[in-house]
Amino acid sequence: MSDPKKLYRSNSKMIGGICAGIAEYLEVDPTIVRIVYAILTVFTLFSGIIIYIILWIIVPKQPEI
Repeated sequence: MSDPKKLYRSNSKMIGGICAGIAEYLEVDPTIVRIVYAILTVFTLFSGIIIYIILWIIVPKQPEI
């Protein structure tokens, strides 16, 4: 039986690895996740920045293999 998918901060990161980690979890291109995140941040009056910082704190780093 395969292991369940887990959300981790990616090691291939630009800032904190949150968007790249979400992209790896959803199996999509990280650029798409970053663009969607940026658009949502602008349209939600920059509350996305606070959400990003919270995720940066609570989402664990991807283990080194």
